[in-house]
Amino acid sequence: MPGVTEISPVGDDIRLGDLGEHAILEHILRPRYGGVRGFGDDCAVLDADDLPGGELVATTDSCPTPLVTILGETDPYHAGWLLATINLSDLAAAGATPLGLVVNYTLPKETTAGEFRRLLDGVDDCTRAHGTKVVGGDLRDGPVRQLTATAIGRCVPDARLGRTGASEGDRLLLVGSPGYLWAYALLAGEQASLPDDAVAEIRERACRPMAQVLAGRMLATRSLARAAMDVSDGLFPTVRTLCDANGLGAMITTDIRLDDAPADVCAQAGLSPFDLAQAWGDWNLLVAARPEDVELIRKSLAAEGVSVHEIGGLTPREGGIQLADGDLIAPWQGIAQERFSATSWHGGELPRLIDEVLGRRAS
Repeated sequence: MPGVTEISPVGDDIRLGDLGEHAILEHILRPRYGGVRGFGDDCAVLDADDLPGGELVATTDSCPTPLVTILGETDPYHAGWLLATINLSDLAAAGATPLGLVVNYTLPKETTAGEFRRLLDGVDDCTRAHGTKVVGGDLRDGPVRQLTATAIGRCVPDARLGRTGASEGDRLLLVGSPGYLWAYALLAGEQASLPDDAVAEIRERACRPMAQVLAGRMLATRSLARAAMDVSDGLFPTVRTLCDANGLGAMITTDIRLDDAPADVCAQAGLSPFDLAQAWGDWNLLVAARPEDVELIRKSLAAEGVSVHEIGGLTPREGGIQLADGDLIAPWQGIAQERFSATSWHGGELPRLIDEVLGRRAS
């Protein structure tokens, strides 16, 4: 289209389909990322100064429709933030320092420049909050929005965390503050009501979850974690996967304390704190640690403002995964948000989602 590529600056109401890739590159992406080494090349370039000794690790993941979008938070910013968080959380589970994020956006031609900028704002703000940046990517048009990213990180030599390495008797720790995302869902579903400042706190944590990068790196560099995973599909499938990887069972306790705001939501909705703690969406870490290291981990992370919840321990495989609820001990029949399963996340109506994710006790 004659003259379109010369528009600068591009107005927020102009559709990407009316611009074309070259104009998008020049008038939206170059002003934002033009100073990044290798901008416009086919491959991202990581500065040599960013690559000290240690293993280079990479992870890639796509961003589904954020739950907060279903809750009425339709700003593309939240999808951008979540895309970065999802990938950086995997680096946290490896104990890696993020070096950069490579992004891949498929967007409908009807997407406006303003919407695209908000998406980019979310990605950039999240990476900046985690001490890293976007270093490259790809953009194409398609009938539906698809967001994918690859995160690259560096581990301290001989300190990379993985799913294996745990032993019978190790304690299982939930690192981070669970319950915020689904507390926000319960508030949106009018199953609880809180003062405005508490609602604002829950909304902020739900819309802008932080990956536990600092905690993962500290646990790895100080050799305080034996194994780790990020809790992306819910606590039950994460515990199950960690147990399978190490040939072990587990005894998990429901005795867990949430932060005050989500705990108040639980009380009003007739749920136990464990109901929210086992749900997905808060991007915590599950860590296996030696019993003698638990208190040091708790104190060290508390100094950084990170909560640690001891949720149980690893047992012989023959016992399976047991759940201790007071005096009642029974096999844990938990809920998994796993891809290609009946409970895989595809969005939907809020009341049904609350029932499915929280075990049908919030009806």
